[in-house]
Amino acid sequence: MTQTYSDELLRDILRKSRVFACIGVSPNPVRPSHYVGRYLTLKGYRVVPVNPGQAGTTLWGVEVKARLADVTEPVDVVDIFRKPEAVPEIVEEALALAHRPKVIWMQIGVTHAEAAERAEAAGITVIQDRCPKIEYQRLFGELRMGGFATGIISSKL
Repeated sequence: MTQTYSDELLRDILRKSRVFACIGVSPNPVRPSHYVGRYLTLKGYRVVPVNPGQAGTTLWGVEVKARLADVTEPVDVVDIFRKPEAVPEIVEEALALAHRPKVIWMQIGVTHAEAAERAEAAGITVIQDRCPKIEYQRLFGELRMGGFATGIISSKL
């Protein structure tokens, strides 16, 4: 079952968030996790890459961390590029952080009802099966430039 989220909620998250931790990011520029993370940096977000296989290397001028628990700065959004079975452990790591994130965002194809419930019960907003890059482009007019119907009316009288 696909979740629906209001445009207002998504827009609010994207406007107020400043730091994303991208879990499962790849250094390979053709992988979705790479180009989404890079896109977010180009839009002014600070993106902290998290991938145990790449820990200690650098992406977008930031050191890749092995785990979310290794991120020392407060994170607004935990963006998950992992299989659904990995989500509960990531949510538990997020809940254990001194500065809990405001949002757990699961990428397209990633959902986990029980982990989402656990995060929401702790006061964290959860977005599932969506991409912040696509939502940013849709909500702030960039998809329209590519000829996509975004469902957002931008003309004003």
